[in-house]
Amino acid sequence: MNTARSLTTTLISEADYLTSEQQATERHEYVRGQAYLIARASKRHNRIAMNCVVQMTLATRNTACNVYASEVKVHSEKYHCYYYPDVVVGCEPDEASDYILEQPCLIVEVSSDSTLRKDYLEKLLAYQTMPSLQAYLIVAQDKIQVDMLVRSADGLWELQQFNDLAAELNLPCPLMSLQVATIYEGLELLAD
Repeated sequence: MNTARSLTTTLISEADYLTSEQQATERHEYVRGQAYLIARASKRHNRIAMNCVVQMTLATRNTACNVYASEVKVHSEKYHCYYYPDVVVGCEPDEASDYILEQPCLIVEVSSDSTLRKDYLEKLLAYQTMPSLQAYLIVAQDKIQVDMLVRSADGLWELQQFNDLAAELNLPCPLMSLQVATIYEGLELLAD
């Protein structure tokens, strides 16, 4: 996904963005007064996201957690932005909107060369300001690489990197194990 092209050259309010996004035929992310068109995802990108959704949905059955794929926005109040993560999980009551998750506990972004910088810098900074967020996964779509940032008990973020199909991620929310092989199931990829 490439979100580099701004929809407008003038700043728009968050309220105007949210209103227009409800009626839009294409999705836009919002960052400090600017709306950016989101490009369509490739089959590879979608397969990785759906592999995560399936496993997380199975793990959250009969719990208070809900798993959403690409159509629900998250909001970083501090950075005045709204993003559409590829996968987002929420386990707390979150009644702000049917289209926005204010208290995510896990966010997954499937990254490509065109989104790498945004996923590791801009989105990372915004996501880390969300008090409810416990883990952020950045999954490469063209090679076996999953970076998991996890909030520690003292509030600091720790990076764990996985580039082996046999590796297993221990997610804090939803509380589950997720194998790297499962994330990439159905795809041919080369290990680094």
